[in-house]
Amino acid sequence: MKPAQGKLGVMCVGLGAVTTTFMTGVLMARKGLAKPVGSMTQYDKIRVGRGKDKKYLHYGDIISLANLNDIVFGAWDVYPANAYESAMYAEVLKEKDINPVADELKAIVPMKAAFDKNYAARLDGDNVKDCKTRWDMVEALREDIRRFKAENNCDRIVVIWAASTEIYVPVDEKVHGTLAALEEAMKADDREHVAPSMCYAYAALKEGAPFIMGAPNTTVDIPAMWQLAEETKMPIAGKDFKTGQTLVKSGFAPIIGTRCLGLSGWFSTNILGNRDGLVLDEPANFHTKEVSKLSTLESILVPEEQPDLYTDYYHKVRINYYPPRNDNKEGWDNIDIFGWMGYPMQIKINFLCRDAILAAPLLLDLVLLSDAAARDGRYGTQRFLSFFLKSPMHDYTQNEVPVNHLFQQYVMLKNAIREMGGYEADEEID
Repeated sequence: MKPAQGKLGVMCVGLGAVTTTFMTGVLMARKGLAKPVGSMTQYDKIRVGRGKDKKYLHYGDIISLANLNDIVFGAWDVYPANAYESAMYAEVLKEKDINPVADELKAIVPMKAAFDKNYAARLDGDNVKDCKTRWDMVEALREDIRRFKAENNCDRIVVIWAASTEIYVPVDEKVHGTLAALEEAMKADDREHVAPSMCYAYAALKEGAPFIMGAPNTTVDIPAMWQLAEETKMPIAGKDFKTGQTLVKSGFAPIIGTRCLGLSGWFSTNILGNRDGLVLDEPANFHTKEVSKLSTLESILVPEEQPDLYTDYYHKVRINYYPPRNDNKEGWDNIDIFGWMGYPMQIKINFLCRDAILAAPLLLDLVLLSDAAARDGRYGTQRFLSFFLKSPMHDYTQNEVPVNHLFQQYVMLKNAIREMGGYEADEEID
């Protein structure tokens, strides 16, 4: 692996609650004023070696990770407010936890976003690029990346999408099946099949930057983008940050499966009041999220493997916009299970969480590990990053089944880090 030398530019699409919480936390941690709790790259330890050679090391002692002091932040957003103003508006963090880094946050002024209101009808910001075609969007974004990299003397760039969920874009083989077809659609300004997020991903990869999709958008989950990632030798990862309810689901469903209990139904609902909740209040945008959330159980509790236990269970997901809660998301899960002789039982989980507080460490881990993967020569879909993501990317054209089981994902993560550090990938997924 090439060492993490020089500055790492982290360019965030979206400067809302999640991104400003992430930025503020990193800036505060650099000053020793906060702890990056929840970040695997900063806290977790992995066993390397066996027997008498066994030892447990932090990720940064196994592989070369960018230092927090070397990170430079940039952003695009449809609203012109700087990171300080956005953090204050989001009301996730207390003012006393923002003010010590106010000057640094005020210096992060968002570039104009590549935006199409048809993809997020509830957003009405005017800090938007004037692009005639999708190809113009791509060229403008590529110029933004080049300029940011030069002006901030960055050695490397990572681009991460932490903006709102776009309306659902079904995969169309004619447009999304090959890179040439996608490029042709961009130049023809095919706004139905080419989402703005695809322009960000294309621009990032072409400029030699890994791209991470933190929403359930189909952006890089198409063969055309896989081809581009192969050609540019850049990592891609997605999709959708795994924060609250799906984190619980991917961790709790294995309990049911391991214990050989049956499942009749799993009903999940959320209330959320931030800008993400507002966007998801639009049915077309919610459908994108629904597809992502519904996919979790299917590969953990598989009917074909245990027909007596998991045939025809009912899985329902709902998200409700409720402004009084702002970023304080509440997830309710009602799980109907059955046991010995088919007798029914219930499990109820009420997770009162803070969306941005759970997401911020995921952004840090995904950025640092994607950068490490690029320096290690890894490219294409980074399946080992599925641990952090709600709807893991997989090659559905080859009927590949995604790994949603949290503890199997953790094995994949550990093995990849071992390999990048020159150790044996010595754990198996059973």
